[in-house]
Amino acid sequence: MKKQVFNPYLPSWEYIPDGEPHVFEARVYVYGSHDRFNGFAYCLNDYVCYSAPVDDLRDWKYEGVIYEKTNDPFNTDGSMCLYAPDVVRGPDGRYYLYYVLDKVPVVSVAVCETPAGKYSFYGYVRDTNGTRLGERANDQPQFDPAVLLESDKVYLYTGFCGPGDKSRKGAMATVLAADMLTIIEEPVIIVPGNCYGSGTGFEGHEFFEGPSIRKHGDTYYFVYSSSRMHELCYAASKSPTKDFSYGGVIVSNCDENITNGKPAGMHTYVPGNNHGGMVEVFGQWYIFYHRHTNGTNFSRQGCAEPVQIKEDGSMEQVEMTSCGLNGAPLVGKGEYFAYTACNLFSKTMKNDHLLHHAGWIDGKYPRITQDGRDGDEEIGYIANMQDSTIAGFKYFECKGITKISLKTRGYGNGCFEVKTAWDGETLGKIPVDYSNVWVVNSAEIMIPDGVQALFFEFKGEGGISLSSFTLE
Repeated sequence: MKKQVFNPYLPSWEYIPDGEPHVFEARVYVYGSHDRFNGFAYCLNDYVCYSAPVDDLRDWKYEGVIYEKTNDPFNTDGSMCLYAPDVVRGPDGRYYLYYVLDKVPVVSVAVCETPAGKYSFYGYVRDTNGTRLGERANDQPQFDPAVLLESDKVYLYTGFCGPGDKSRKGAMATVLAADMLTIIEEPVIIVPGNCYGSGTGFEGHEFFEGPSIRKHGDTYYFVYSSSRMHELCYAASKSPTKDFSYGGVIVSNCDENITNGKPAGMHTYVPGNNHGGMVEVFGQWYIFYHRHTNGTNFSRQGCAEPVQIKEDGSMEQVEMTSCGLNGAPLVGKGEYFAYTACNLFSKTMKNDHLLHHAGWIDGKYPRITQDGRDGDEEIGYIANMQDSTIAGFKYFECKGITKISLKTRGYGNGCFEVKTAWDGETLGKIPVDYSNVWVVNSAEIMIPDGVQALFFEFKGEGGISLSSFTLE
């Protein structure tokens, strides 16, 4: 079987959300913040980088730590976190990393000779008087920087608009000089925040956080996390600093609005904040985003899906899948790990718990997690599948499947019903029982040939963990 790539596209023990993908020197580099497994807050770890060759997005390489939180003069004691960054190649050919710390309102910049080498602190974005952006009398605090270089100008996009906060007006665009630091055009609002959406066309999808900017042809695409948090939306304009109009939703990390066999408002994964960006590789665009794991807001993993920019410049929302960057459905043969589930939800409980429990999951819900500590190379699995919990995997090229095995453990017993739709006909049942160690149970189950989704619904008592399934 050829090498395949799944969602999440990085190892299951890696927690890199807020992914900004860029093509440099025939490789796709992903820059993001860095969550900690079992962390108590966002972005507790140093920046690391992964890359893949443009001709094989299945082959991701760990580039190592590129910037430590203590490198910033404001943070020599390491008490602040490195929030979502972005990287741009400057006119001098060097690479510039833009970021914010979690407790100061300014934009920091680091520089490196290569895309994924050791970055060194470079300075703070400032005006011609040397005053830092974000600290002046009329400045809004800076947050989640995104950058785009055109000619000798750098376009910097920032902002955060919390619910009900009228002091935050929206996403800002600021123009910098070729030195990558000095403001030459003052910030302007390009997309309204949640208190200022009325009459703008952005109603219900106002700017929340997570700016990202790309250009395709003569159109600028501003990708952002909306006031609904779980969705990445886009706005488009012919200018980098004005006249942006709402375009639509690109992806939701709970598949809200997706009607492929389910009601539009139904959540088939736990919703939480979202942040990401787009990249074009050989004419194909991809949207990078993140999902939530381990029952908290603070252990997020990067995922990606192909997306189409139509001739009229619009995009349609894409669904979350397990195959993501694979370029084709997964082969319907062999063992697949449960952490690649793109759907994980309860049929009997409302699946929006992370939005209402201060960032921590209610114990009765399932979660993707791992054993061990942060940094341990432990393969992820699904924990605490209770009665009527469904794990869904999309998509597989099925041919001649007649047997399915499940690897499970936990304090529960019952069976898993196997289906090709979340509410579809049960094609077979695989019994499971109490076990402190991983055990394998099998059943003769025929899956129709063709491209299929696979859903496993637990029916029984207690809670079961699912490690993997095997198609034969």
